[in-house]
Amino acid sequence: MPVKERRTFVIGVGTTTFMKPRGKVDYPEMAVEATTKALIDAGITYDEVESAYAGWVYGDSTSGQRALYAMGMTQIPIINVNNNCSTGSTAFFMARQQVALEAAECSLAVGFEKMQPGSLSTIFKDRANPLDKMCDLMFDVAGKDTGPLAAQLFGGGAQEYCERYGSTWEHVGAISAKNHSHSVNNPCRHSSRVMGDKKITANVTRAMCCPTSDGGAACIVASEDFVKKHDLENQAIEIVGQSMTTDSPELYSGSRIELTGADMTRRAASEAYKQAGVTAQQMGVVELHDCFAANELLLYDALQFTAPGKAHELVEQKNNTYGGRHVINPSGGLESKGHPLGATGLGVVFYLTCQLRGIAGPMQAEQSKPGVAEAQGKVAYALGHNLGLGGSCVVTIFRRPDFFKAGGIDGADVDTVKSRQMSNKYADVQL
Repeated sequence: MPVKERRTFVIGVGTTTFMKPRGKVDYPEMAVEATTKALIDAGITYDEVESAYAGWVYGDSTSGQRALYAMGMTQIPIINVNNNCSTGSTAFFMARQQVALEAAECSLAVGFEKMQPGSLSTIFKDRANPLDKMCDLMFDVAGKDTGPLAAQLFGGGAQEYCERYGSTWEHVGAISAKNHSHSVNNPCRHSSRVMGDKKITANVTRAMCCPTSDGGAACIVASEDFVKKHDLENQAIEIVGQSMTTDSPELYSGSRIELTGADMTRRAASEAYKQAGVTAQQMGVVELHDCFAANELLLYDALQFTAPGKAHELVEQKNNTYGGRHVINPSGGLESKGHPLGATGLGVVFYLTCQLRGIAGPMQAEQSKPGVAEAQGKVAYALGHNLGLGGSCVVTIFRRPDFFKAGGIDGADVDTVKSRQMSNKYADVQL
């Protein structure tokens, strides 16, 4: 029997720049910078955080404690989360769940990643790879291509979509070009060419891929009582739908599209839309998991932005950019700003929160500005999507709450937001 959940809100967000992996910044600094920014944004101290979920993929156990002890040794539960590329959104899902089920009034989700340069590789050679059966099936169906396995998986999914429905790699290239053009408004972007760039598989060019990156991001989730107690009506963004799913038997159906986790996305999206009482067509601004431009094409279909088999029409009609029905990846997406695995899902929360508050600067989508939808008797919705092969998918729907009021100024630094009672200088990090 479903448990009744209470309303939940994002009250603070923060992110570092996602940078090329050069070993210049360690993960505790990334986590503390992102967490400090989120606390500054919320105008609270770490003393008021009752639980924390720390996400990372490459690292040792209890990295979350090592990072967050710099904020205070308050003895709250710190749960470490590792869920492939959906790690950050998994931490977010768990923090929201804590608040929704009244286990906490205020919970923190933080994600960080310190990566090696180049494409992803297997760390442990003495045990089964979680993706081994997916890769074996891909090779059985399509044979071996050149390039990294992830590029082969997502590229193969897009190739099957093209063969089935009439999409072309020019549509995939247009998606990548759209994301890179959006990124000129984002000071945290990487940059590259698209169709003329180096090919890494038969069809996928380097610019159609997300660059490995170091970085951190964080958000704070709170109850309605906490929002009103702290006068945060000027910035609270409500989470009105959220679903986390794993793979169905469709994964091993023999379809290259299904090997990309498409069925996880279909179900997560359907459940989130149902919870929020909305349809896909109402999503004005979207940040989705474009680890490869090829995956974005598949996601237009799986997220129900188009009829089945018609994803290329969204591209042709320009309903995926400014002036269209949906503004998809106004941040430039993972292809442009990078993909630090543990932080990516929380970066999505950061960018969508800024959109709905109307503070996204040159990235701002007009339909998401406070007052624009309301003047038409409508509600502005935003959708976040984060996917990890292996698999896990989180879809979240956000909106401004009925009590939202724009305005307000926050400002502080790490010493004013870390715990006031239970800090220790020995645990500090240098920012």
